[in-house]
Amino acid sequence: MIIDTGTWMTAAGALAAVVGLVLLAGRLARRAGFAPSGTGRLRVEEALALDARRRLLIVRCDGRALLLLTGGPQDQVVGWLPETGA
Repeated sequence: MIIDTGTWMTAAGALAAVVGLVLLAGRLARRAGFAPSGTGRLRVEEALALDARRRLLIVRCDGRALLLLTGGPQDQVVGWLPETGA
C-alpha cells in the first residue's frame, strides 16, 4: 500500500492539532483550578552521582530536607537534615 505525501501531511497536521488541544485543555484546567499547578509537596533539590549506579539525593518534603542514597542493592534513608535558619 502506497501513501502519498498529501495523506502524510494531513495525518501530521491532525496529530499536531490534537496535541495542541490537549496542551491547551491542560493549561485551561490549571487556571480554572481543576488540575494541580505543579507545586507539589515533594521535590528533589540536589543530586550527586557517587558512581555509575548510586546517587545521593537531597529531597525536600513539606519544608524539611531528607538525604537519600539510591541505586544500590536497596535504597536507604540516610536521615533528615537539620533545619537551616533563614
